[in-house]
Amino acid sequence: MPISYPDILDIKSEPQTREWTDRDSMLYALGIGMGQDPMNLAELPFVYESGLKAVPTQATCMAWGGGPSPGLMGINFMLVVHGEQKVELHKPLPTEATVVTDGRVLGAFDKGPGKGAVVIVETTMKDARNGDLLATLTSSIFARGDGGFGGPAEGAPEPHQVPDRAPDVSLDFPTTENQALIYRLSGDRNPLHADPAFAKMAGFDRPILHGLCTYGVTCRAVMQAYTDMDPNKIKSHQIRFSSPVFPGETITVDLWRDGDVVSFEARVKERGVTVAKNGKAVLA
Repeated sequence: MPISYPDILDIKSEPQTREWTDRDSMLYALGIGMGQDPMNLAELPFVYESGLKAVPTQATCMAWGGGPSPGLMGINFMLVVHGEQKVELHKPLPTEATVVTDGRVLGAFDKGPGKGAVVIVETTMKDARNGDLLATLTSSIFARGDGGFGGPAEGAPEPHQVPDRAPDVSLDFPTTENQALIYRLSGDRNPLHADPAFAKMAGFDRPILHGLCTYGVTCRAVMQAYTDMDPNKIKSHQIRFSSPVFPGETITVDLWRDGDVVSFEARVKERGVTVAKNGKAVLA
């Protein structure tokens, strides 16, 4: 069933209740590469229950599946690519919680027949105990096989532009060969990240790292460079995905700070390929 416009703009997901514990928070931090050096006292509070902290981008895993499914939107799931991701924190993300998620389609943009479509989805996360809004997640889906549905071609949010100067800071984050296998335990069990045969069918020589794992690594970079590893100083964090990372490669994050705005991009050091563009973090 193709995308039906403007009906797609009325699609919402049913509220879902989900919970996570301190174990999930530690597992997420391990999945984005924290704790590789057991003597790194700055990262220890994210992987150890004594004084535990939650990485802000963990919200993407805790809200996983909380938005409208591609099937409801009339999108060919096999040709879907995660385009952009943003998390806005309204309160510090707790290390354990029970939450209610709601999702809706914010917009759908037609790139034309054979050129795909962009669908923007918003998911909210509220504390199940008192209804307090914890986080708003906005993601864009690039549906490669669904162009030509008759929707607007213009009007999608413009990407954030990074400064036209040398980075203020560049940080290297080695990934491990089994990092995708650890990260997938936080929710996204797409076989593309684990099964070599499935990865080859998708056009890759081997399984690739989750884009949202790279997203979490860039949040690590912002915290390390500008917040003294205090996650409560991250107000929002957004990224545009541009190329995959293979487990075992080194992710280099280039950062620029202008007031409370941190711009960033990420690249694979070994191949010189940019894997994330137009990054923007806002500091509290």
